[in-house]
Amino acid sequence: MRVYLLFLSLFFCSITFAQNSISGTVTDGNNQPIPGANIKVVGDAATTVSDIDGKFTLSLTKTLPLTLEITSVGFGSQKVNVKSSNQKVNVKLTDEETKLNEVVVSASRTPERVLESPVTIERMGIAEIKKSASPSFYDGLENLKEVQMNTSSLSFKSINTRGFATVANTRFMQLVDGMDNSSPLLNFVLGNMIGVSEIDVQSVELLPGASSALYGANAFNGILFMNSKSPFTSPGITAYAKYGQTSQKAAGSNDYIDYGIRMAAVFSPKLAGKVNFTYMRGTDWYATNYDDKTVAGRDRSHVNYDGINVYGDEVSTNLKGVGQSLASLGLIPAGAVNLLPNYNVSRTGYNEVDLTDNKASNTKIDFSLHYRPFGNENVEVIWQSKFGFGNAVYQGANRYYLNNFFMQQHKLEIKGKNFFVRGYTTTEDGGKSYDMLFTGININRKWKDDKTWFGQYAGAYIQSTLAGMTPENAHIIARNTADTGRFLPGSAEFKNAFNQVTTEASVLTGSKLVDNSKIYHSDANYNFKDLIKFAEIQVGGSYRLYELNSHGRIYTDANGPINYNEYGAYTQLTKKFMDDRLKFTGSIRYDKSKNFDGNFSPRVSFVYSGGESRKHNFRTSFQTGFRNPSTQDQYIGFNVGSAILLGSAPDNLTRFSETLPVSTAVGQALAGGTSVTITGLNAYNNSYTASSVGAFSALAGSNPIAASALLRKTNINFVKPEQVKAFEVGYRSFIDGVSVDINGYYNIYNDFIGNLNVVAPLYGKTQDAPNPLAGAADGGAQTLHALQTGNYRAFQLYTNTDVEIKSLGFGLGLSKKVYKDFEVGVNYNYAEFNFDQAKDPSFEAGFNTPKHRVKASFGNEKLLPNFGFNVSARWNSEYLWQSSMVDGMVDAATVVDAQINYNLPKLKSTLKIGAANIGGKEYAQVLGAGLIGQQYFASWTINP
Repeated sequence: MRVYLLFLSLFFCSITFAQNSISGTVTDGNNQPIPGANIKVVGDAATTVSDIDGKFTLSLTKTLPLTLEITSVGFGSQKVNVKSSNQKVNVKLTDEETKLNEVVVSASRTPERVLESPVTIERMGIAEIKKSASPSFYDGLENLKEVQMNTSSLSFKSINTRGFATVANTRFMQLVDGMDNSSPLLNFVLGNMIGVSEIDVQSVELLPGASSALYGANAFNGILFMNSKSPFTSPGITAYAKYGQTSQKAAGSNDYIDYGIRMAAVFSPKLAGKVNFTYMRGTDWYATNYDDKTVAGRDRSHVNYDGINVYGDEVSTNLKGVGQSLASLGLIPAGAVNLLPNYNVSRTGYNEVDLTDNKASNTKIDFSLHYRPFGNENVEVIWQSKFGFGNAVYQGANRYYLNNFFMQQHKLEIKGKNFFVRGYTTTEDGGKSYDMLFTGININRKWKDDKTWFGQYAGAYIQSTLAGMTPENAHIIARNTADTGRFLPGSAEFKNAFNQVTTEASVLTGSKLVDNSKIYHSDANYNFKDLIKFAEIQVGGSYRLYELNSHGRIYTDANGPINYNEYGAYTQLTKKFMDDRLKFTGSIRYDKSKNFDGNFSPRVSFVYSGGESRKHNFRTSFQTGFRNPSTQDQYIGFNVGSAILLGSAPDNLTRFSETLPVSTAVGQALAGGTSVTITGLNAYNNSYTASSVGAFSALAGSNPIAASALLRKTNINFVKPEQVKAFEVGYRSFIDGVSVDINGYYNIYNDFIGNLNVVAPLYGKTQDAPNPLAGAADGGAQTLHALQTGNYRAFQLYTNTDVEIKSLGFGLGLSKKVYKDFEVGVNYNYAEFNFDQAKDPSFEAGFNTPKHRVKASFGNEKLLPNFGFNVSARWNSEYLWQSSMVDGMVDAATVVDAQINYNLPKLKSTLKIGAANIGGKEYAQVLGAGLIGQQYFASWTINP
């Protein structure tokens, strides 16, 4: 830490080296300043950008006279001759609709105009960030065409494109300055928790859809690139501060703060550096969905209630089975067992709002040193370190509170005009994070163990029934009796139990999540365009090593870290024909992971520029993509209460083992003891599908023969890579002042990875439609007894469906300046998928995407001198949400954000007042997460 403080002090105390410089101002046709304009010396590497007042100072390494080239998105470029260092350069750029002429790099790993991109691409730059009406630039990405945001927490939001959305989005990749932001343990991005500060963002590029051909296995459904500013071109001190409130019915109104500072300095033509610090704090959206997870319409009055945002009530058992155990111990008469119903009751749980402080926060620190040994961009060496920590709620199979979660990245990169070589490492620490479900379960158990609680419940029910009470009243008295002395939220007993449980890692007594996992990654790329002239050819490759280390809490790594690697290589050729109107791009990539065969990912695309001015650009592409099973798919062995999440790597199945008690005397006789030890092999080789067990249970009490005929033995393979064939067409143009962007896609998925819930009996041998009339020695009949007495373990397995899945979509984006500087934009997305559920009834595809989405914006950044505004709105239709935690419908939502801003040139500042979901109805994006309310803020940004 002393090194970091020393580095910070260097920036505060640094002095500028004596060197020639020129300064000036960049304005538009209305004499308004243009921030973020690029100023470059023609024929030299010296560059800078204008500040919020349009002013710039450029340090020179080239002797005068020279020529400056000034460019900015939305304006025509201009060149100015400079003869003297005393010359004031005042440049006025003329408006020009150039959105489709913006230069992007991510689509083909080489600079090209958006118009000529071979695939759909979305971009957000400095100007768009300034106009955004969202509380942060990352929130503002939701207004881009194709983007679907999934909000699990105020500080944790997940981006998705083209369907199959989830909070734990392992199909989408996010790179910050070339570094994958994914969590080493979880394999998915934690929003912007270790991303980039909004005052350090240079540009954001989004590639929706499969991108495996250039970026590897994880870029299966899309990839987001966030590029930060270079200290060479953007020196100085920038700071911002936001204050506001969040408002939600459940949580009330609460303060929200967000502030940050960026310090960048050019120490010499060869050395520059920067430091960023940001801090955000607020009250999270309270999660208060008390619907039952599995049965629509069931409420807390039901004896086997299992609420979505209630934890501890997952512990459930068959009441008649409890009576049989009590009778075998002589605690109740044998005849009393017949008074107990043959169905499950659950323990009383705790609400989520009682199991977390509901605070969301995020701190980000990053610094980098940039060294140019030759004083220009031909070669640059970069050392970059990033640190992110804070609090958030992550939703997977359960709800998890990431408390003081910490993640860091360190990168060394050498890059030049036509190449880069980089290596980086990502490390994370779970801090004081915990699983809310096991927090509820084990607080209950700290007070009273399950056997005692259910025994008291059964005894009180019997007594109430003998006293002539109805079953409904008997259940109420039984629960009140069993709950006598229960730790109440806020009490000293509750707080003490909470502190004990959340600091213990074992799910038997605690809920703490332990994680010290790492990723080591390296990649390189070389472009031969200066050596080979007939076409532009690139080659590249990458290597990654995972080190999973949850100390046995989440993965089967109790005896030490699990290591596995993957690597890949690719090449791409780009060639123009027909007077450069037709551009062909072809690429192929090979990737190999330790546990799977290698995969090739080819991509072929054509872009044709028609019309006299070449503004009509048609594109078509075909590519295949693949996704290797994630670390979770392979190595997880995580108890989530209702089931064990079990990865299917062969060595994982044998590493996982669990010893479970066997209830009833008959069950113990069949099992050969009072307990049974099972491994992951039981889940795959001796289990029933959960859907068939559900059908069996519903009918077993009235017709056991018909019920047993519904049981189906699990018959699945170990998880393997999934593949997609992606077809895309598109059109981009600028027609009569209207920017037009149209795209359509059609995807075919094979071996799609998903989850299958199964039930493994603790004894017997599973078989299709076992015979309930067979003798006690029959393995199938034994499994029926196990299912009926609760002697089983539920698993959630990772596997592939044999059923082909297809998805298709359409997108349209339009924007136009309608009057003077008023600009209107609108985009529409249609998405649907096709999956024959009847062919694989137990498989959940989890498309989780609205069929219809509409987004619009209206604004004017030059409404009055120094004054602008912007309003954005979005609407989506309702859609089915499927996840390992809960299934259900997410309602349609309409959201309106708005902001006004005012520039203070003399103070080099911008004031902004904004509101998100202004006056709107609270809405959900993730079933199980808190409803999103309103957010109001005022910000002050100071630029150099």
